[in-house]
Amino acid sequence: MKDGIHPDYREVLFHDLSCDFKFVTRSTIQTRDKMEFEGKEYPLVKIEVSSESHPFYTGKHKIVDTAGRVEKFRQKFGTVGSKTQVAE
Repeated sequence: MKDGIHPDYREVLFHDLSCDFKFVTRSTIQTRDKMEFEGKEYPLVKIEVSSESHPFYTGKHKIVDTAGRVEKFRQKFGTVGSKTQVAE
């Protein structure tokens, strides 16, 4: 393999903002932020959905409303026939 052409493959901390879940894995993603986790400093990647908060993995269907779109829709059309709940 040639030197200097491969991206830096290192441990990175991913932070799921919707449920405050953090996990470390290896990645080549470039980030500017850093955060300490379990006594070690890692490059930080902020994400909105992970396996800890995704309905497919949790078995619970909930809406994570980060921009007020669901509330705006419900004001306009009501909650008739809705089976989901807004996450708080």
